[in-house]
Amino acid sequence: MSGRPRSRPGELAAFPAGGLRAGKDEPVRAVSVSPRVPNSLQLTEDWPEPAPEEGAILVEALAVGICGTDLEIIAGAYGKAPPGQERLVLGHEALGRVLEDPTGTLQAGDLVAGIVRHPDPVPCPNCAVDEWDMCRNGQYTEHGIKALPGFARDRWRLQPKFAVGLDPVLAPVGMLLEPTSVVAKAWDHIERIGRRAEWKPQTVLVTGAGPIGLLAALLATQRELSVHVLDRATEGPKPELVRALGATYHATPVAELEFEPDVVVECTGAPVVVTDVMYKAGPTGIVCLTGVSSGGRTIDFDAGALNRALVLENNVVFGSVNANRRHWDLAAEALARADQAWLSSLITRRVPVGAYAEAYTPGPDDIKVVLDFTA
Repeated sequence: MSGRPRSRPGELAAFPAGGLRAGKDEPVRAVSVSPRVPNSLQLTEDWPEPAPEEGAILVEALAVGICGTDLEIIAGAYGKAPPGQERLVLGHEALGRVLEDPTGTLQAGDLVAGIVRHPDPVPCPNCAVDEWDMCRNGQYTEHGIKALPGFARDRWRLQPKFAVGLDPVLAPVGMLLEPTSVVAKAWDHIERIGRRAEWKPQTVLVTGAGPIGLLAALLATQRELSVHVLDRATEGPKPELVRALGATYHATPVAELEFEPDVVVECTGAPVVVTDVMYKAGPTGIVCLTGVSSGGRTIDFDAGALNRALVLENNVVFGSVNANRRHWDLAAEALARADQAWLSSLITRRVPVGAYAEAYTPGPDDIKVVLDFTA
């Protein structure tokens, strides 16, 4: 879905326009870090207005989703400030409302999300054709992560090609678009690989019931597949969220599952789980790895046996990260078709900007925490 979003009569927005800090005289609040400096997180009350060079579309922030990437940047693991700046504004899971768009791509009041990754300036062959998620030289930039300011500020700007208009029904949950774009890409590539032969998948295993895993399961159920989700949690919201999708929840080791999945979407990055799902996939199975391992841990496994199984059963294992415009549009369509009450259930905490430190402190039952710029 691109351009002006469809309207739905009678739809109630989660963030009414009257509650916004839309006046341009209002100071800009921003949550930022000094990249590579652990625990340098702070809220600034008088951040500069977004520069016109950032894009023609001016947006009022509604909310920003928080994920493990943000926590790793706060811990000093990585992150890069924009050129000439010392601090990096966080936030890549954006939801905003358009204040002005002189290009006519969107209209004032439209819901919008910002695409995170921008192509490298060289560009590499993939970035040259807007497949920036497959950048080959690593010179891409990313809002709130690498050399582009993030969306955790009251106002931000977008270039039209990186602005994704959202259906008004998504007002409460539009910040889920970025993680959904990741799994939309995963499914796009799974299906491309599947077309190498006569392929009629029936059973999907998703490992990990965090936001990525649950959204991967959602997109699998939209494909009318038999979906199984595996996670360590036996209590809390995860088992019920899986069952509400019509999927089956498992809290056992992968090796103890009594079926061989046609497709595996691995979302934990845990080395043992990664290895186990490679063994578990059925003949001509496809294993998509979306979880990023931290490294530094070794495990014993029979590499020869794994190689034999993958080769003799024509299996495929591939990694997938980020997304391009096509995947963001697919994600917007998938979210608009989904049960909105179920999507809202993924958001376990909505924290006002003034209490920002609480938002970036993980809780035991958190699935998705949202920083609310309207509170």
